[in-house]
Amino acid sequence: MSRILIVEDEAIIRTALRRLLERHDYRVSEAGSVAEALELDPQCFDLVISDLRLPGEPGTELISRAAPIPVLIMTSYASMRSAVEALKLGAVDYVAKPFDHDELLETVARALHQQATRSAEPPDITEPDGHAQQMIGNCAAMQVVYTRIRKTAPADVTVLIQGESGTGKELVARAIHQQSRRATAPLICVNCAAIPETLIESELFGHEKGAFTGASAARTGLVEAADGGTLFLDEIGELPLDAQARLLRVLQEGEIRKIGSVETRHVDVRLIAATHRDLRALSRTGEFRLDLYYRLNVMQIDLPPLRERDDDILEIADILLDKACHRHDREGLRLSRAARRTIHDYPWPGNVRELENALERGVILAEGHLIHPDDLGLSAPPRPVVAVPPSSGADAPGDAEEDLSLEDYFQHFVLEHQDQMSETELAQKLGISRKCLWERRQRLGIPRKKSPKRSTG
Repeated sequence: MSRILIVEDEAIIRTALRRLLERHDYRVSEAGSVAEALELDPQCFDLVISDLRLPGEPGTELISRAAPIPVLIMTSYASMRSAVEALKLGAVDYVAKPFDHDELLETVARALHQQATRSAEPPDITEPDGHAQQMIGNCAAMQVVYTRIRKTAPADVTVLIQGESGTGKELVARAIHQQSRRATAPLICVNCAAIPETLIESELFGHEKGAFTGASAARTGLVEAADGGTLFLDEIGELPLDAQARLLRVLQEGEIRKIGSVETRHVDVRLIAATHRDLRALSRTGEFRLDLYYRLNVMQIDLPPLRERDDDILEIADILLDKACHRHDREGLRLSRAARRTIHDYPWPGNVRELENALERGVILAEGHLIHPDDLGLSAPPRPVVAVPPSSGADAPGDAEEDLSLEDYFQHFVLEHQDQMSETELAQKLGISRKCLWERRQRLGIPRKKSPKRSTG
């Protein structure tokens, strides 16, 4: 049900218009001036209908103040000049009073339809290197995401983005920030899982000189660095409980206190959090604060995995392939029909990031002008582990090893050696990066070994 804000100083006209719209299943709120309309936050509505002449500021003032929400202007002066001026300022349309009911309803329906169509378009995003890009995909699930981004961005509320690793959670955070009122202020991105547990509070909230062993100078935290802008905390489910308590104070009071300091300072930060984990389930086991979960989950955006975006996979592949060809100076490479079929049918456990890596391999390895399935380097999906009853004879050497899939081997290796090896050593032995090690831990549900707490004395 669409929400409409009527801004009209004549109570009789305002009431009649509200009743007309409510009879046609619209939810309606009223204001008698621009100032009253701003108190109701016009960006929380789907359409604003405003009289041109109002006490105080004119109705056209709402065109910029309500953006990107469309404003329909009413005027008692059916002159072309006032209508054209309103349209030049960005009004979606105008109606002349006294208005015909059918004409008004048709104009309202058209404005709402145009807005809904625009909301389904992928948002443009500017990357940190200054390059512009657009989120890819037009399936129904992604259109829901685009609409939620458009409606959430200007509202300045806390957002929780949920989705598997590689689905593009940071892209969504950037889109929200760049469409918000804080777009000109900093966006600070933090991966909570990539920072050692002993350093996370210092990184987020800062510390004073001498606050703990090794604190040779005062440090400004990332929360304070985001003051006036947006803080994006990726994989917030990995945040230790002590840091969760500090973060809750930021959300409740807008205050931070550096480690080792007795002073608090005010910060104005919009928080966007992301996770692939079930925070409610973590709260039941005591790993995540329930009160913090409720503070985070004001607005939730769910990103679908690539395997559920059947209509988008090949479109995404074509766009990513063009970028990879440009990077490696191999313009004109195309996917063979067999490669396209492989890409369409593969389950993509690593989502868009895994697809991008496969295409990068294909561009590098392809001979001629076609990329074939072997060039993509995709392994078969992990086989389910099937229990085999013991045979009467002795097991042949290596039988157990041969029954392990690559994922099984990874899991066995990490669990067996993580008490003796650091994350860097584990990654080197497995022949992968630390980031890849962390991502596989998340996918397989292997918790990271807890580090001993650092002395704060």
